[in-house]
Amino acid sequence: MRNINIFKTIISGAFALCTSALLAAPQNAMPTKQVVVSSDSCAWGMQLNDLRMRHVQDDMSITLDMHLNDYVMKGDRATVFTPMLVNGSDTLDLASVGLYGRIRYIQYMRNGNHGISGPQELSYLYSRRPEKIQLQKTVPYEEWMNGATLCIERRDYGCCHTILDSDILPAAKWYEVGFTPQFRYVTPTAETVKTRQLKGRAYVDFPVNMTNLYPDYRNNPAELQKIIATIDSVRNDEDITINEITIKGYASPESPWDNNTRLAKGRTATLKRYVENLYDFDRNLIKTDYQPEDWDGLREFVATSGLEHKNEILAIIDDTTLSPDPKEALIKKSYPEEYNFLLRNVYPGLRHSDYTILYTIRRFSNPEEIRRIMAETPQKLSLDEFFILARTLEPGSEEYNDVYETAVRMYPTDAVANLNAANTAMQRGDLVAAEKYLEKAGTGDAAGYSRGILTALKGEYKEALDIFNSVSATIPEAEQAAKEIQEILNFQ
Repeated sequence: MRNINIFKTIISGAFALCTSALLAAPQNAMPTKQVVVSSDSCAWGMQLNDLRMRHVQDDMSITLDMHLNDYVMKGDRATVFTPMLVNGSDTLDLASVGLYGRIRYIQYMRNGNHGISGPQELSYLYSRRPEKIQLQKTVPYEEWMNGATLCIERRDYGCCHTILDSDILPAAKWYEVGFTPQFRYVTPTAETVKTRQLKGRAYVDFPVNMTNLYPDYRNNPAELQKIIATIDSVRNDEDITINEITIKGYASPESPWDNNTRLAKGRTATLKRYVENLYDFDRNLIKTDYQPEDWDGLREFVATSGLEHKNEILAIIDDTTLSPDPKEALIKKSYPEEYNFLLRNVYPGLRHSDYTILYTIRRFSNPEEIRRIMAETPQKLSLDEFFILARTLEPGSEEYNDVYETAVRMYPTDAVANLNAANTAMQRGDLVAAEKYLEKAGTGDAAGYSRGILTALKGEYKEALDIFNSVSATIPEAEQAAKEIQEILNFQ
């Protein structure tokens, strides 16, 4: 857990510290804040400034500036200030600062000895003390430091290490309060039957006004191969069963409607026979349908075109009082130049055959098999099969995250896939990706809870608290999350 590190100000006698700033620690996945506590005045004529305590990874660092220019001391004495972190019987001393009157300085320094507190002491002749002394110490972090008090001990010495006076005052209390998200991954509903479909469009050429199919005619080799390749992509897969193939033929709007009906119906039947002769399918597997004239396709082109009379032509196409033949005649008569353009450049594309292959994929339950399928053909997997694999993996691991990332690529609009992907994104610290996924995660309480986590990780604690409280009735983890966020707010 990456914690939110907070100082709580302690006021004792004349020793008062005040909050001065908030610093954001360099963490991505979890919010980490440092509250820097400084002082305008201090007991004994000493002043502290820029007191900082930071817990980063495995280290605790403490820095502070000690101003002693107002401290008054007799010339035959010495004073040692020792900042220390204290929690019960556990204590961590920082480097001591010793000020020595002239007599004591000669006694301790000129005789070749180190300062009173030891060789690490920063020792100064009182009359030559610097304006500011900066103390800094970094040590391995230990659990007892949470809740410890930073104290300043002062000892006055006379001759021969005799302690004449001593005092200890608390400066600040160190707390760590943190938010540890408990991510909720939603189990997708299992697909009893995994039904899928493939769709395509082929522009098979037929001689004018004829329904005969010639495989080598014009561009037919390439167009027929598109249909064959689509069928073969599933027919040759042992995990797939083809349930139905539908072919729907369209003719273009020129010439009479009745003739176009004959052409669309006849050409579709001819194409069906061609496909049946290539495969040993059940005779009822291939279904056909037809549309005599593709007015929807014509309208789509006109609507996006730059034709001079686009709006007028669209009005004719949309006129429900006109049947197809009068519509075409009116366009041809009113706008002959644009009609000829459509006839040459657009009508050929309106003669097409749309095909749909409906098939089922067998279910997978073995995690190792699912892992293999995910690497080779992830589109075969249902969302719940991705979940089967994820449950066998270490949460937060690279493979665990990859399972949910792959799932959302296969099902980019599915609310459950997006919710689970948002959770993995937050676990790895990618809040930008998490926010995008949550936009498509639906409006349920589980999605709301994850939005609360994202809001908290962005440092918007009041908003996060409101979200957690709103879903706590149905999401058990939200109650604990609300407690942690409230604790953070209490220390702000």
